[in-house]
Amino acid sequence: MSKKAWGGRFDEEPNALAARFSASVDVDSRLAEEDIQGSIAHANMLASIGVLTGADVKKITEGLAQILDEVRAGTMTWDASREDVHMNIEARLTERIGDAGARLHTGRSRNDQVATDMRLWTRAACEKTARHVDELIAVLIVRAHQTRHHLMPGYTHMQRAQPIRLPHHLLAWCEMLERDRGRLDDAQKRMNESPLGSGALATTTFPLDRQETAKALGFARPLRNSLDAVSDRDFLVEALAALANCAVHLSRIGEELVLWSSQEFGFVQMSDAFTTGSSMMPQKKNPDMAELVRGKSARVIGDLVTMLVLLKGLPLAYNRDLQEDKRPVFDAFDTVDDSLQILSGALATANFNKERMRAALRDGFLEATDLADYLAARGVPFREAHHVAGRLVRLAVETGRTLPELSLVELKKEHAMFEGDVSKLFDPEVLVDLRDVEGGPAWSRVQEALTDSMKRLRSRGTEAEKAAAKFGVVLT
Repeated sequence: MSKKAWGGRFDEEPNALAARFSASVDVDSRLAEEDIQGSIAHANMLASIGVLTGADVKKITEGLAQILDEVRAGTMTWDASREDVHMNIEARLTERIGDAGARLHTGRSRNDQVATDMRLWTRAACEKTARHVDELIAVLIVRAHQTRHHLMPGYTHMQRAQPIRLPHHLLAWCEMLERDRGRLDDAQKRMNESPLGSGALATTTFPLDRQETAKALGFARPLRNSLDAVSDRDFLVEALAALANCAVHLSRIGEELVLWSSQEFGFVQMSDAFTTGSSMMPQKKNPDMAELVRGKSARVIGDLVTMLVLLKGLPLAYNRDLQEDKRPVFDAFDTVDDSLQILSGALATANFNKERMRAALRDGFLEATDLADYLAARGVPFREAHHVAGRLVRLAVETGRTLPELSLVELKKEHAMFEGDVSKLFDPEVLVDLRDVEGGPAWSRVQEALTDSMKRLRSRGTEAEKAAAKFGVVLT
């Protein structure tokens, strides 16, 4: 980086190590399209207030369009001595069109320029990630339809607890993802304000029209305070928090797929495309993609912590520390986008073992709560009914039987209110459909939930069947 770049204040060339240490173009070149977009809006506004001529703007916009073509084609040469994406593009533009390129920076600082670029990039990134969330929801909806007759144990404390439908479990994942998407939407709304025109920290003496540039770039309004506009990155914290929450949810899904694909569970067989073998043990089929989704969540959480620590001690306004905001943001979005698509593919191609899931319902005394409810429905105080059911479980354990294998005589010995109709509680299909409460696992409620999920997707412009078909799964 030449001392000439900084004008007459400096007599010495920067130290070579300092120049390398401070260069960021290897990371922020990813903002090239947003930087060009902001520059075009700025140039048009400068023309509208009489600072640039129409001829200048024509040269600038044409030159920037050519540079954009180079960026997209991968032929743009990034020069680390020019430090960052802004200086690289400005220098390339000036090389192409002369003094008009040098006039583009009138009334603008790299401080408001980079803040604008990051808001533009992150806004678009939120939209992209939200689409990937919707695709995973779509896959889960279709798989829920396909497995509507699959019954399985629901768990608490990793102990078999009560019978549910597999679609009910898949829809629980959908609800987690719905909230993740909502957080991304909320973050996107709050970041949709323009820093452009804030200058280094105190705007400029040029009569800039910040409303014009905000509108041109699709922002709802300019940020209200120039100091705040260039110095805060809370919009990135909010986006990263949404991503970290999503990554944690994806990790939990990955964990359940790891458990379910173990021989101990045997609930699911992952496809060859999303598993790996062992270099030593030929029998192994490892759920590595689910494990990596689980593991990569740590990186996203780390990215959020990085941003919080980066900001926690910064005085207003801009400080060079903020150069370090980009890498964690880019990494978090890339990691979550990849994880969402990996899980979409893995779940679309997984084979759920209906027989193994149903067999797991036979052990664990999953009918115990319903025996207590049976008595409570007949006027027995629930706490007493709970004790009765507990004694029956103990009897079954001591005699090496299941609850359905206990006789009616044995049931009545514990409480006289048991009658012959209690036997219906030993059919898991009946048990599940008795839970006909809003939000429950009865098939009628699951159908309602599936319909509602599909409507929510459709309201956002996504058809579940089409989105799922991208991953090779079809609604049946």
